[in-house]
Amino acid sequence: MTIKELHLPHGSIELPLFLPDGTQGVVRSVDAADLERCGVQAMQMNVFHLMQRPGSSTIQALGGLHQMSGWSRPIFTDSGGFQVYSLIRQNPKSGSISDKGAIFRVESRKYNLTPEKSVQLQLAYGSDVVICLDDCTHVDDAEAEQAASVRRTVAWARRCRETFDQLVDEKGLAPAERPFLVAVIQGGASHPLRRACAEQLLEIGFDGYGYGGWPLDADGRLLEDMLGYVRELVPPEFPVHALGVGHPDNVVACARLGYNIFDSTMPTRDARHGRLYAFTQSPHQTQFTGDWFEYVYINDKKHVKTNRPISPYCDCPVCSRYSLGYLHHLYKLGDTLYFRLATMHNLRFMTQMMSRLREGG
Repeated sequence: MTIKELHLPHGSIELPLFLPDGTQGVVRSVDAADLERCGVQAMQMNVFHLMQRPGSSTIQALGGLHQMSGWSRPIFTDSGGFQVYSLIRQNPKSGSISDKGAIFRVESRKYNLTPEKSVQLQLAYGSDVVICLDDCTHVDDAEAEQAASVRRTVAWARRCRETFDQLVDEKGLAPAERPFLVAVIQGGASHPLRRACAEQLLEIGFDGYGYGGWPLDADGRLLEDMLGYVRELVPPEFPVHALGVGHPDNVVACARLGYNIFDSTMPTRDARHGRLYAFTQSPHQTQFTGDWFEYVYINDKKHVKTNRPISPYCDCPVCSRYSLGYLHHLYKLGDTLYFRLATMHNLRFMTQMMSRLREGG
């Protein structure tokens, strides 16, 4: 039985689902109303960044993430495990990782992030989906390092589970008010370690699971075999999040492997940098084979006098009103309106793509 819908405290969402990353409480260049117009069902934020800016006391003073951002639909919050990895493992002087948690330094300030604190903050912020703190590795890291990561990830997940259950009980949350708790499966390129991690996490018991670690190889290719293996380890009644997967081709590939949830900064970052996504045929007809989409580079001189939308198959607010030539003009000016319109277009592309995948494309 493949799960088709999740019922969360701030509403129900249909799967498969793409989450734009509003890492620091905002999807850059757009507001909550823009996201709704693009068909976005939920967004993802990040506790690692939020605890630094604007800071936990500020978030709570502003009423939590939903009220602060004006977003009434579900919010997923990432634990910060990947950011700890990218900050500390690639620059040991910036902090340290131990069985207790992670200590890191940013702009001369010191932060302590433990499994307990990660869950406490996510619940205090009003998250709908809480992700356990994990010890992230690179797929090419040594076997001993991967084994240590799995041991630590499972131990941290157990501590997250205990803290989560305690806080939910203390708050007296009814089942419909209770957020989901998701654990992350680590193990790098080792099948035995991935299996061991998944089995131990399943034994503890969570509402969903995530594929942990960078999902691409050194050449930027999707680790499709390992992603497929990890999905098979988790019973189909549980949603599985392909963390950090956002390239359209990779989302389609992972959805066909049975993944339900995706998040990435790629579509919005590409938009701001002048790379727009366009279907080559109606999204209601595409089977996601061959060259089913293309990139439109807005800086290209050929668009200067182009009096047509980015894509004739797009129903976004941008394509229904503005021409490629005008967007090219805004981009060359460096006007902030370009960033807003381009971001809305790429997000609508992603939501149309997910709708087609839900239809069985």
